[in-house]
Amino acid sequence: MRLLIAEDELDLAEALTVFFEHNKFTVDAVNDGLSAYEYAGADDYDAIILDVMMPKMDGVEVLRRLRADGCKVPIMMLTAKAQKDDRITGFDAGADDYLPKPFEPDELLSRVRAMLRRREEYKPSVLAYGDLSLDPARDMLACTSGKSVRLSGREFQVMELFLRAPKTILSADKIMERVWGWDSEAEINVVWVHISNLRKKLASLGSTTSIHVNRGLGYILETEQ
Repeated sequence: MRLLIAEDELDLAEALTVFFEHNKFTVDAVNDGLSAYEYAGADDYDAIILDVMMPKMDGVEVLRRLRADGCKVPIMMLTAKAQKDDRITGFDAGADDYLPKPFEPDELLSRVRAMLRRREEYKPSVLAYGDLSLDPARDMLACTSGKSVRLSGREFQVMELFLRAPKTILSADKIMERVWGWDSEAEINVVWVHISNLRKKLASLGSTTSIHVNRGLGYILETEQ
């Protein structure tokens, strides 16, 4: 497994490199955000670990640029910031998991392995319902109106859940478990953020299909008759 570690604390970057190499990973380590972005775009990694606070480019900006470039590699955010809003910002930008400092190396290893397992198990297929179709090859949600919009990795997975079970109520907890995993540090309101983003994108497409709130129960994808 190839791993990219971007961490500006040199001692921590070195320690993590030794630790992951001991656990059978091939590791590249960089110490600033610009290098992280360049390395991630130039090589084929199985996972990326990004510190948030880095010189030249912060980790969230690196993450946003990589996702905008179409990078689907699982990305873990490491940061001293532990506030809920910071975690939501990271997840909304496309992070797969988030681990605040200080942390135990064994927990980080477990989280990285969990990200990799979820990636191996996740095999999206082309789905359609109402006037919508979801294309996994391009991460695009298209409407028969002729418009289409690109989805982030998490938005795609949430939308896939709805398209696999249209007219079925999905609770926030169920979406959280299926998309982020039971071992994620994400708060439940990250689900609300992604659904809000999806509703806006459905509206921008002019779709007659929408995600409705069933108060106290969850969310349901329905199309106007």
